[in-house]
Amino acid sequence: MLVLIRNIVLNVASKLSWFSPLVARIAVGYVFVETGWGKLNNLPKIVDFFRQLGIPFPELQAPFVAGVELVCGALILIGLLTRLAAIPLIATMAVAIITAKASQITGISDLLGFVEFLYIVIFLWLFTAGPGPVSFDHFICGKKASKE
Repeated sequence: MLVLIRNIVLNVASKLSWFSPLVARIAVGYVFVETGWGKLNNLPKIVDFFRQLGIPFPELQAPFVAGVELVCGALILIGLLTRLAAIPLIATMAVAIITAKASQITGISDLLGFVEFLYIVIFLWLFTAGPGPVSFDHFICGKKASKE
């Protein structure tokens, strides 16, 4: 009986394997499009925030980060150049943790509890697993590109 249930679960999971990368891409892509757009439309405030954090050249970094979030978030949202787009977003979230959250880290559970760390995990998964079959990468390059 357990073998039958296991086989049913595995069969259903296999048929729904397209769903997880799609939902992950929509969730993080939308968030980063929204935050990138918000930063671009509020640059003086973001520059001041970056200055307070001690980020060098905040007048250059703020629009750069906003653009990265907007463009790479949009690419991930639609599943185009997903693996490439994940890389700068991983870096952006790592810098966010280092500059804005480091003082709040007293142990590993603090780090693992940051939403920025969760974003890094999702971007790492998309980088390694690919965007899935419901993506422009898959449509343009075929099954090999979305799985490799």
